[in-house]
Amino acid sequence: MISTAIRVARVGSAAELAAAAFMMLGFPALMLAALVPSVPAFAAAAAVTYLADHYLHRKSSYLVNRLSKVRAGLSIRFLIRQLLLILLLARIGLADDLIYYGAIACFIAFYGLQAPHGALVTLIRNRRRMPVATRNIDLASRIRIPDAPPRGLLHRSAEKMLHLDLAAVAGILVSASLESSVAGFVGIGVTVGVGCLYVLALVPYVRGAKVPPNAEKVLAAVDAWLAEYRPETVLYFSGSKDSAYQVNMWLETMEQLDSRPLIILRERAILNNLAPTTVPVVCVPGGVHLMNLDLSNVRVALYAANVGKNIHLLRVPTMKHVFIGHGDSDKLASVNPYSKVYDEVWTAGRAGRDRYAIADVGVRDDDIVEVGRPQLAPIQGWSGVPEGRIPTVLYAPTWEGWDGNPGNTSIVLAGENIVKKLVKADPPVRVLYKPHPFTGTVSKEAGAAHRRITALVEKAAAQRATDARFTADAAAQTAAKAELSRIEARLAELAGKAAGNGKGDEAEATRDGLVDVARHEEVARLRAEWNTAYWRSFPGHEHRVITGAEPRLYDCFNVSDAMVSDISSVVSDFIASGKPYAVTDSAELGVEEFKRQNTAVRAATILSNSAAELGELLAAVRDPAADPLAEDRGDLKRYLLGPDEPTSIDQFNTAVANLAIKAEARNVGQESRTAAGAAEAQPGGVPAQRVVTAEDDVTA
Repeated sequence: MISTAIRVARVGSAAELAAAAFMMLGFPALMLAALVPSVPAFAAAAAVTYLADHYLHRKSSYLVNRLSKVRAGLSIRFLIRQLLLILLLARIGLADDLIYYGAIACFIAFYGLQAPHGALVTLIRNRRRMPVATRNIDLASRIRIPDAPPRGLLHRSAEKMLHLDLAAVAGILVSASLESSVAGFVGIGVTVGVGCLYVLALVPYVRGAKVPPNAEKVLAAVDAWLAEYRPETVLYFSGSKDSAYQVNMWLETMEQLDSRPLIILRERAILNNLAPTTVPVVCVPGGVHLMNLDLSNVRVALYAANVGKNIHLLRVPTMKHVFIGHGDSDKLASVNPYSKVYDEVWTAGRAGRDRYAIADVGVRDDDIVEVGRPQLAPIQGWSGVPEGRIPTVLYAPTWEGWDGNPGNTSIVLAGENIVKKLVKADPPVRVLYKPHPFTGTVSKEAGAAHRRITALVEKAAAQRATDARFTADAAAQTAAKAELSRIEARLAELAGKAAGNGKGDEAEATRDGLVDVARHEEVARLRAEWNTAYWRSFPGHEHRVITGAEPRLYDCFNVSDAMVSDISSVVSDFIASGKPYAVTDSAELGVEEFKRQNTAVRAATILSNSAAELGELLAAVRDPAADPLAEDRGDLKRYLLGPDEPTSIDQFNTAVANLAIKAEARNVGQESRTAAGAAEAQPGGVPAQRVVTAEDDVTA
């Protein structure tokens, strides 16, 4: 029942739900205490509402946002509490007392301070919001960007300002109890005085040296840096904060480019969720600002998503535009008709080319280039389960999607059957359950199934821990846990240093956001060490639910001997390992039709919703030599992901270089034609002969 209430109220925990209930009940209790009247009861109810309100704000509760939408926002709640305090004073016979009029004057003055306070906070934030935010770009040597105001002044400023009434409320309640006005006027003086000081403390940050340069100077500084750096290849991305993973997956590839890379983002939310990188990053929210940037040296622009804001860069003819996507699967998104606006579309292997041909959405075969998947380099190959180790099977279902299609995910109809058969398998296997992070966000059934599957895995793990057949090396686990603690402490230390390196606000982060390469490399090394220690920190036979960002999906691939999943890029990526895998036909299309519609399952064990076919997958894991699909998986891997040699990053760099040459040839041709046209326009000029390039059709 509590879980249902948490879901309905859109809160994150039982404590948050309790705080919401206390706050909702606190205000009727305040009114009742004022009418009775009872000063102690009013004080208790006021304390509850103050604490509950503060807790919900600190947790950034969804409920707080909803209250403001129904005209019960933060200011209104404080005002109601103050009005009820005035009512309490009147009910206990203090309507003619000086403290009564003092309280009214205090609250009027206090609300009079809200307007200048809010205006100053808004003005400071607006003036410190950069037209272009950057990372790994030295703007500090070109323009002066002052430090951000102290965090205490601007962080949750409205809540802090309103809570200054606490001194007045407490003082007035004390006066009401003692029949002495002294405490009340002391509290009133503290509230009004501190409120005035808060407003005055903000004033210096709206003028003079504490204000960042205007947009014109910032843009000029960015252009000066661009002219000096001369970027050649741009990764362009726009999307919601939840889509940041789509650009993050390309960061390591950008770091390995042979040409000078640059990342252009369009939303501040994406910049704030961007993973650490050594590549220069420019976030340009304004379309006009983007179109005015000097990108004349860029020859190749890479697009990871099909979104409307792409048009702001697609309009630039001096560079070639490429759709690289953010995954390779048989979903409709992989053959979006929008893709025909690009000069080229890069796919992992032949399968991507064939998808576009079959879909017939206007993308020409000549414009498709196969470059492999550079992100798959960390995925290790497989030659069978090592002697003495229990096989590990990864269950990694995708989420339910937006359209309610039963074929999107196996978790609702087949998930429990799959896990039950895996945990009861004989000979035994270990189960790793790693669901998609969006699971349950749309479908209640999917969320409920996820919770049941989690319970199944955890119960099976607890039973196995008491099974005498399974032994663990306690000393090795203790050592691994100690190593994990050491690594996590060092990572936290490095994260603290990074967070404290001028990250006060967007302007400071732009000024000081230069990557420390040594720290960046140390973090990468420590994360690899963390992954190794993590898998050693618990027995190799222990079932495990993995829902956090770490360990990453590819790390789970590498410790697994087989996988069960759904139609998604997860399957295409897992194929890089060469390991056996199964895919669930949750829509019950039938094996042949399922394979016809989905290329990535042609070398898979196809599961029905009953998961009765799981035995075929487990047999292939236990005896690779008798695996009937091994050769098919090798062929499918090459078809989907391209050849192993040259490496994917080499293929990618070659494609970038080839397209840059085409862009340069186009630009040179345009310059020649422009020069020829200018010569013809001169009096007495001789028409210039047009230069024939290799791209011209001389037979026309």
